Amino acid sequence: MKVLDIEKKIGIKTFLTPFRGIGGKLRLYPEDFIVQEISNFPAKSDSGIFLITTITSKNWETNLLIRKLSDSLHISKKRISFAGTKDKRAKTTQLMSFYDVTVENLLNIKIKDVSIENIYRSDKSIKLGNLSGNKFDVIVRAINDDVDYEHVEKITNFINDNDGFPNFFGIQRFGVIRPITHIVGKFIVKDDFEKAVMTYIANPKKDEDEDTYKLRENLQKTYDFAEALKSYPHKLNFEKAILNKLVVNPNDFVGALQELPRNLLTMFVYAYQSYLFNRILSQRIKNNVPLNKAVIGDIILPIRKGSIDENGIKVTKSNVKKVNLQITKGKAFVSGVLFGSDSIFSEGVMGEIEHKIIDSEKLDSRDFIIPDIPYISSAGQRRPLLASVKDLEFKLINDDFNKNKKALNLKFELIKGSYATSLLREFIKADDIRNY
Repeated sequence: MKVLDIEKKIGIKTFLTPFRGIGGKLRLYPEDFIVQEISNFPAKSDSGIFLITTITSKNWETNLLIRKLSDSLHISKKRISFAGTKDKRAKTTQLMSFYDVTVENLLNIKIKDVSIENIYRSDKSIKLGNLSGNKFDVIVRAINDDVDYEHVEKITNFINDNDGFPNFFGIQRFGVIRPITHIVGKFIVKDDFEKAVMTYIANPKKDEDEDTYKLRENLQKTYDFAEALKSYPHKLNFEKAILNKLVVNPNDFVGALQELPRNLLTMFVYAYQSYLFNRILSQRIKNNVPLNKAVIGDIILPIRKGSIDENGIKVTKSNVKKVNLQITKGKAFVSGVLFGSDSIFSEGVMGEIEHKIIDSEKLDSRDFIIPDIPYISSAGQRRPLLASVKDLEFKLINDDFNKNKKALNLKFELIKGSYATSLLREFIKADDIRNY
């Protein structure tokens, strides 16, 4: 499927950079996408009940890795914590914590392409979001033959001159092959749990393999949960967990959803908020309103003690010059709304954009209070429109796996919450989703 078609479905409708893309393919090999978490290490305590460890994995999506670790240790998944979800097609290093597990048992785990190092004890666990950012070392292979140093330099300089790149939520937030997490989230918010479940476990997509497509198609038509449970392959383990619940009670769609890991279930609502944010950000770019400069009516987020303060400041005629001075110094960001139950809208041009897109979805802030599953309710917040990038470096290299092609090696650092693919898309501008 064409990238632009998928990106439009997840709310991304434009680029920041005006230059043609370099083409190429991402993630041909897991080692082409190396991610090292910039972790916040809990303090050591010899008597601590938590084991803290650095885990490096190749070709493991975080939720599936947690499941494998819990099975290997014969413990509940709830006793394993991590700071950030990582992609499957990559080599990643991240911090995890294990509650009430012995060092010996942890070291005895043998999982393919997973290494466990730097174990110590602490009184505190790792919590979701408990990281500063991520360092990336990425190789884009098989780039266009006419790409030269000056071409890549133009793109790099444009991003640096604009203080970063659009802070879109990347495709992986929604699912690369089946970009449906935001649709599931929309049905949850709209209080239609049956459609939410069926969108996730059925709802065939043509980019899936033919067998899986047919199985999902059959379930969509028949609602035969018992047959689907028998026929769905093991790789659809989250779907099978839902189906197992529906076989017992075919009408308990709320209970079926709650068979999913808590962080995955929460992700559905977040993905819908992300889709709305992407649309808002796209429209600001299309309206030629700058991302690295505030206009009257904007809400800016100041940087305090190295972190983004979610208590926004409204931009007025009297403070706009002072605000923009702080933005120029990297001490504040212009923000867009991540809509939820307690959201505050911008005013002026940005307010018009936000209201128009939220109204187009026929949403009320109270929709994000979800009584049936209270812990996935979301108050909402503000998110920077621009993602800053640190230490962005590049070099053109020979493609080791295709001697007739060049490759681009990019190294950079992003703060937490920013997507490397949202930066890389400004370079690649791929036609085919398989190239991401």
